[in-house]
Amino acid sequence: MNTSQAVSPSRTGTVNGRKICVYDDLVPKEFIDQIFDAISTGRFTRSEIARPDTAEYKHWALELDPKAMMQSPLHAPTLHATQPFERPGEKYRIYRAYCNHAAYGDMLFTHTDCLPEAHDTTALWYICKQWDPEWGGETVFFNEEKDAEFICSPRPGRLVVFDGRIPHCGRPPSRICYQPRLTLAFKLEPVAG
Repeated sequence: MNTSQAVSPSRTGTVNGRKICVYDDLVPKEFIDQIFDAISTGRFTRSEIARPDTAEYKHWALELDPKAMMQSPLHAPTLHATQPFERPGEKYRIYRAYCNHAAYGDMLFTHTDCLPEAHDTTALWYICKQWDPEWGGETVFFNEEKDAEFICSPRPGRLVVFDGRIPHCGRPPSRICYQPRLTLAFKLEPVAG
């Protein structure tokens, strides 16, 4: 990716007046394949929770070093994709990086990624070599009435960037899917820029 070029989303939407942008083909598919091979054999732990009231239902995650992620080829495209979310005088920086692992039968819950007063953004990369629509695994975004209002399907190398205050949930793969649903999540916060 040429970092001097503007990044255009494939699709955009809003939920409760908050932005969601979907990007495709920001990095070569071969690179996503390499990330899949490296991450899928990682030491995932059943440690991640969606909300305090669902703490007994932990799901699999692999914590990654945010500083190491800043050296990754995903860093520049992620920052470019977050530009539509920036306010004047601010830029985003990654403060947390991890990979979620979901398989058929896992239970994932609706949640937000930041407090209501925060202006954090989440960048979610779908890490897969292939994905069939019949496998499910969509990320669903909900409005204030708890109705699904925007859905993003997994696709190799797809990136969805959204306001962390939007309630959302990753759906586990369907019964016919024998691959993990891997999503590489970057949590970003605004800093003076």
